[in-house]
Amino acid sequence: MLTFDAILPAGGLIDPEFAAKVGTSNKALIRFEDKTILERTITSLRATGRVGRIVVAGTEDVRSSDAAKLADLAVPSGRSGPESILNGLKALLAEKNPPSKVAVVTTDLPFLTPKLLTDFIDACPKEVDLCMPLITKSQYQSRFPHSSSTFIPLQDDTWTSGNVYLIDVKALEKSMPHLEKVFVVRKSKLGMAKLLGPVFLYKFIRKQLTVPIVEAKLKQMLGCTGAPVLNCAPELAYDIDDFDDYEYAVRFIGGELSNVGN
Repeated sequence: MLTFDAILPAGGLIDPEFAAKVGTSNKALIRFEDKTILERTITSLRATGRVGRIVVAGTEDVRSSDAAKLADLAVPSGRSGPESILNGLKALLAEKNPPSKVAVVTTDLPFLTPKLLTDFIDACPKEVDLCMPLITKSQYQSRFPHSSSTFIPLQDDTWTSGNVYLIDVKALEKSMPHLEKVFVVRKSKLGMAKLLGPVFLYKFIRKQLTVPIVEAKLKQMLGCTGAPVLNCAPELAYDIDDFDDYEYAVRFIGGELSNVGN
């Protein structure tokens, strides 16, 4: 049974209008059923029975929150998601028995459960450096009808990615500069395609790309092996970016739209 340490980047901020409605400017401190997303994330990780140490990389208000006290370590967030992850990684590497693999879990996933986490971890190929969940548009919309997400049309289907990753520590350190570039354009279909080169862009426009082609390109660019984990739960991809996402999640959790599985 694979055990792992976990890094929770928690520096994501929301716009002032959204913040005024939910009483916080930080995504991780948004509450659902009187628990912050950060607390829900940490308790889900603990309940898997797989997690060793948990480090939160957050803003000052996150680090001083009651939820952050449930983690083993709390460090300042960076100027971006990848920099926050790197801050968390440095904290873990300074500990005794540093990890060889870590799970990175974003702190804006309102539907995360222990089972969803263990299902993903168990499905990750053990021999690759980086694993990430991929969910088809039809799978996502079947679970969360009339909600929004960023979908990438490829030849073999239309996809969105989840926000839980299992990563080899050495590969993470090596690929961090490239991950910064990917992070900047992660919400832009065209930006991502441009980053990956003109031939890739041409194939993207012509819808000639497939998951294996994208996988090979990312391996070349990041210098590490990676694998998509298919047929993952759509809950791993539902994140809170704006008030519409929040409002939909409140209705969903309240049973107005459906019920979240375990």
